[in-house]
Formats: sequence, structure tokens, C-alpha cells
Amino acid sequence: MTPITEVEGRRVALSNLEKVLYPATGFTKAEVLHYYATTAEPLLAHLRDRPLSFLRYPDGPDGQLFFAKNVPPGTPDWVTTAEVPRSEGPARMVLVQDLASLMWAANLVTEFHTPQWLIGAPGEADRLVFDLDPGPPATIVECCEVALWLRDRLAADGIEAYAKTSGAKGLHLLATVRPTPSRRVTEYAKELAVGAERAMPRLVVHRMTRSLRPRKVFVDWSQNAARKTTAAPYTLRARAEPSVSTPVTWEEVADCTDPGQLVFCAPDLESRLRAYGDLLAPLLDPAGGGALP
Repeated sequence: MTPITEVEGRRVALSNLEKVLYPATGFTKAEVLHYYATTAEPLLAHLRDRPLSFLRYPDGPDGQLFFAKNVPPGTPDWVTTAEVPRSEGPARMVLVQDLASLMWAANLVTEFHTPQWLIGAPGEADRLVFDLDPGPPATIVECCEVALWLRDRLAADGIEAYAKTSGAKGLHLLATVRPTPSRRVTEYAKELAVGAERAMPRLVVHRMTRSLRPRKVFVDWSQNAARKTTAAPYTLRARAEPSVSTPVTWEEVADCTDPGQLVFCAPDLESRLRAYGDLLAPLLDPAGGGALP
């Protein structure tokens, strides 16, 4: 029988609580739900008003993974949905606006991915993102070096950047910008990625071509496109361990000499939030957005 729990007055069905989703560590579905319940406050702040793409892995990272952009069948009527323009025609997507909706979505076993714009202004970016992806044998250590260069380059344009682990192999840089068409933000991000490659040709590549990427950090600027999404802060990832896309300090970035220093799993987040609060909280202040040059 599927247990029903009440969350903020909503009845939420939670299934397969004993199921091991991360075999490498024995981390269960119940622990996934507990993680999302305990990090709900900062996570919800970063999800709010952004239509969600779900990367679902109901049988764990070794099972089938599938992207879901449209509202899943069986979605309760109290979960907020909204129509989103797409090139192939409008679609209806989920917005996770409250704890009950978060727990319903977490029960689907999903990574949360968001665009760089809010539902009230599709295609008008309020965020800029770089996804730094290392080509083996490069690691997150090399990503940190590139991140520091990009941070300083953005600062020169009056834009303050913040960092988080991708929860996979790399690092994400995020900044708040004044609402700007996604196309323009993408162009600007590409300019900076090209500049990084010029400044560090042995370390950086700005093109996605696989053959160019071994030993280098691919600075992915394309996730600023209106149709693209990026793993949200605090989302669990479908990896061998229950790794989390975790905000990090610039000191941690500068001091990183070993990839293991910037691997954080669900059980690590409670103490980090106690110690640091939400390191990405400044992104939530629309007044803090820089204007693109």
C-alpha cells in the first residue's frame, strides 16, 4: 500500500520508500525524500517561478533515465502548472512553488532543471550561467582555475558571479543579470568563453566538438539559450552516489587541489547550510543584477 502523508494540508502519496536508489551507498528513496524535505527552503527559492524539466531516474542511476518537460500524467490539480512557449508550439509545464509540490515531485525521483528565465517573462533571462565541463584527465580542479578567470572577467563588467558544483564532474557559474533577451545573454556568454580560450588555450575550449575536449575544460555558454536548462542548485543527481549540485565559496574554489574536495552528497548538505546558509541567496535579489555591456 502506498503511504499517504500530509504536507501543508495536501495529501501526498509516497511510494517505494525502502527502494535503494543509489546502490553504491545504499541510499534509499526515503532518504531522498528526507533530503529534499530538509533542504526545501533554499531549493524552493531557486525553483520558484521557473518551469521545470525533470530528469527522472525512478530505478536509480543505473536504470532508465528520461527527460520530462510536459506535466506528468497523474499530476495533482494543486500543483501549479503554466503554459510555456516553445518553437514546436506551447506546452504546459510544472512549477514547484511549495513544499507539498516539492515532495510530490521528489517522489517521482528526479533531477530538477531550470531555465535562466522566470515564467512571467519567457526568453527574458534574469540569470547568466556557465557550465564548466572537464574532459578527462582534466577534473574539477582545472574547472576551478577557469572559474576564477571568468569570475574576474565578469566582475570587470560589473557582474558578480557565484559558484556551485554541478553534482557531476564539473562546476557551474551563475550570476544575476538585469532582464535581457536570452539571445543577447547567450552572445555575451560566448564572447567570454572565446576570451577564456584565448587567455588559456592549453586549458579551455569553447566549442562542443568532442575531439577538442580531452584534457581541457569545455566552457558551455549555450545553456543561456531560452530553450535550455541547467541543473538547479541543491538538486540530487543521477550518479553512482547521491551527489548534490552544491553552492561553494570562492575560497573553496581557489583552494581546490583535489577533485574529492568538491564532491558533496546529500548527507553533507545539512551541516553546510548550517555553516554557510544559502551561498547563492544573492542570486535571488533582482536588484543585484548587472547590466550586460
